[in-house]
Amino acid sequence: MKAEILELFERELRAGGLEPLREPLAAAFGLLAGALSGGGKVLVCGNGGSAADSEHIVGELMKGFRCSRPLPEADRERLEAACGQEGRALAGRLQRALPAISLVSQVALGTAVANDLGADLVFAQQVYGYGQPGDALIAISTSGNAGNVLAACRTARAFGLAILGLTGADGGELARACDVCLRAPAFDTAEVQVWHLRAYHLLCGLLETEFFGAADA
Repeated sequence: MKAEILELFERELRAGGLEPLREPLAAAFGLLAGALSGGGKVLVCGNGGSAADSEHIVGELMKGFRCSRPLPEADRERLEAACGQEGRALAGRLQRALPAISLVSQVALGTAVANDLGADLVFAQQVYGYGQPGDALIAISTSGNAGNVLAACRTARAFGLAILGLTGADGGELARACDVCLRAPAFDTAEVQVWHLRAYHLLCGLLETEFFGAADA
């Protein structure tokens, strides 16, 4: 980690009470930053509360989280050249993004896969369709044993995606199916989800600082 990122990491680790996850959080940051810096994207999946976490993570990555992320001058010029005054207005409001897709959002596709192929393939089908070597998959399961999440991980493994798992203390099958596993030190589902929230907020903040600079004052 760069000095600025390391300082932020240590500060957020202490503030969030995340010291038990120090090593896997550092590894998770490296995995996601590596995918994004190489031109890859992040796919995210989970069920129930973890589906909501999937949406939340994508929301923090795809627009400003703690900083405003103004467009680079070259992109501003392209918008203005293409659309004139309207393009200039767009350039002043759009923000830079870290490309991420929530696999829980595709209602028509998800129901079609569940009906035609099986509900356990609802995420795997999307990993196969969207995923490219060098991308990353964030797979969330508080038990570590959600069948559709595990199928997504197996598909990701076959096609060259890096896999970050978020699970509970037991880890389940997910702990063995991913490259880096954040195992919240809890067993109760609600408590595990609280740990996950703090962990991915830390990661999103680190990634934003890595690619776009420090948070706005």
